Amino acid sequence: FTEEKLGQAEKTELDAHLENLLSKAECTKLWTEKIMKQTEVLLQPNPNARIEEFVYEKLDRKAPSRMNNPELLGQYMIDAGNEFGPGTAYGNALIKCGETQKRIGTADRELIQTSAINFLTPLRNFIEGDYKTITKERKLLQNKRLDLDAAKTRLKKAKVAEARAASEQEVRITQSEFDRQAEITRLLLEGISSTHAHHLRCLNDFVEAQMTYYAQCYQYMLDLQKQLGSFPSTFLSNNNQSSSNPVQSVSPPSVLASASASLPSVTNSIVTSGISELKSSSGSRKARVLYDYDAANSSELSLLADEVITVYSIPGMDSDWLMGERGNQKGKVPITYLELLN
Repeated sequence: FTEEKLGQAEKTELDAHLENLLSKAECTKLWTEKIMKQTEVLLQPNPNARIEEFVYEKLDRKAPSRMNNPELLGQYMIDAGNEFGPGTAYGNALIKCGETQKRIGTADRELIQTSAINFLTPLRNFIEGDYKTITKERKLLQNKRLDLDAAKTRLKKAKVAEARAASEQEVRITQSEFDRQAEITRLLLEGISSTHAHHLRCLNDFVEAQMTYYAQCYQYMLDLQKQLGSFPSTFLSNNNQSSSNPVQSVSPPSVLASASASLPSVTNSIVTSGISELKSSSGSRKARVLYDYDAANSSELSLLADEVITVYSIPGMDSDWLMGERGNQKGKVPITYLELLN
């Protein structure tokens, strides 16, 4: 081995197919480790908590159960709401928000548990199991190759007939052992393709778990928004505003709404006083676009974030929409994507 490194000895090269398989295995191991570690960071951003879980896992003990961040926030909100009084508007709203945060915390726990079982564990099993076996057999192949090259070197240096005969016999034996080990290693490495197929199924499970989690969170927030929207407008008004000036409820961009088509659509039960005045008059106003919007049909107008358009209302129009104009283009636009300008 030392003579090879110094360029003083010939080296038996592995065939191109085996080299490609080895390269593919190393690449798979490298990216599997990176994806696994970053998934752990995504599911548990707190590095101290990850270290604690790792220690308990190595000690074969269960980590103590603690509240996660949404659950802790939810508990604080509920306690504050009870302190301020469940009969008050703010106290009632805090309790409702706290209960929703705790439900999100529970969904977060389910995502972590499902992802750990269906995604992280198979990746870890490859790194700590299959790849360790490949590494072991690869080292054995390296040793067999060195034995073969050493035997070839001794054969070249043999001068006496008896020494040459013995060296030739040694070369045949070491060549046979090397070929056998190369075949074992090749068979193991060809299993990397099936590993990729297995990890693809695990990736689908991970995406399914994330989809379920985000759909749950979206539904919880929709329910909370409806509950808060049912409060009288006097409770929703800011301390610096009059009670006749209600707060506009928040509606998510259509990207999220379209991604959750099976969920109830967002309805704005409360609109700003400016839009109310616009709808009751026949005039027009300038409005700034808050988010990009792609028109669903020819009756709607596509929007780009931060552009300014002219908006007005026409009789009989749905309360969630206004007519928008940009140059010669006109069409319906959703009010939740707009901010009226003075």
